[in-house]
Amino acid sequence: MTSTHILITGGTGFLGGALAHRLVKNHHRVSVFSRDADKVARAFGESAQAYTSVDALPDAGGFSAIVNLAGAPMFDQRWSAQRKAVLRDSRIELTRRLVDWMDTSHDKPEVFISGSAIGIYGNQGDTLLDEASPANTDFAQQLCADWEQAARAAEALGVRVCRVRTGLVLGMNGGLLQRMLLPFRFGLGGRLGQGDQWMSWIHLIDWLRAVDTLIRDTRMNGAYNLTAPNPVRNAEFSATLARVLHRPQLLPLPEALLKPLLGEMAALVLGSQRVMPQRLLDAGFEFQQPQLEAALRQLLQAHQESGHADR
Repeated sequence: MTSTHILITGGTGFLGGALAHRLVKNHHRVSVFSRDADKVARAFGESAQAYTSVDALPDAGGFSAIVNLAGAPMFDQRWSAQRKAVLRDSRIELTRRLVDWMDTSHDKPEVFISGSAIGIYGNQGDTLLDEASPANTDFAQQLCADWEQAARAAEALGVRVCRVRTGLVLGMNGGLLQRMLLPFRFGLGGRLGQGDQWMSWIHLIDWLRAVDTLIRDTRMNGAYNLTAPNPVRNAEFSATLARVLHRPQLLPLPEALLKPLLGEMAALVLGSQRVMPQRLLDAGFEFQQPQLEAALRQLLQAHQESGHADR
């Protein structure tokens, strides 16, 4: 696509940071919305403009695209009533404020890409899910549904809105894989619970390519599952990671331990979403890393070649 000006909220996080660096590398002008301007400066130097409040943002028409990925981490703390409020406010209230800002601006952005997650479907067992599938209600499902509803308000302003239902993103600098590598490298990894729950994953490069496609393709709008087309059960994921690392699986974590350890948050690791990226496939999107073992091997090899091999 031609050079554009893109605003990213959550631009210092795992996904937002990777997206910002990709866009800067491809010669796009990038602004990052973050509470910490110093963190933006450390991450991007002079390559990105930092904004720390919605009130400080210029007219929304100055941006061709807004990618809204901000949100407090889901796994960092147990889900107390106070933590649930933080999780909701950091997503839903910020999204509402962004839509209000667009509404009061003289001009509008071309597209609003707003975050969501496959948790919007709830725990669905073996059911094969696409973007039209009904949901089973729990806290994470309601959080995602309300987040998406807040974003859809921008449609009434004439803005093209894409809601990205992200699965488990595999990358070396954050996300699920970074949390799993240390115990698995010590041979202490294993399945979670019975291991029969489905894990809908996506390689970071395909996540970035999908978001780039949504920004560029003016025909695309609505909900999109950002997952690889080959979800796997947790037991297979764990076995594959152990095999790629040449380590045994020694310590499966039983459900009886996970539930008291994580509380209500255990639903995120024990719940099952067997998700297909149907609308991406229908649009002709081709995945570079559709198979789990090849995706893991590519990530680990690239990590070693970049000078981060274990010593």
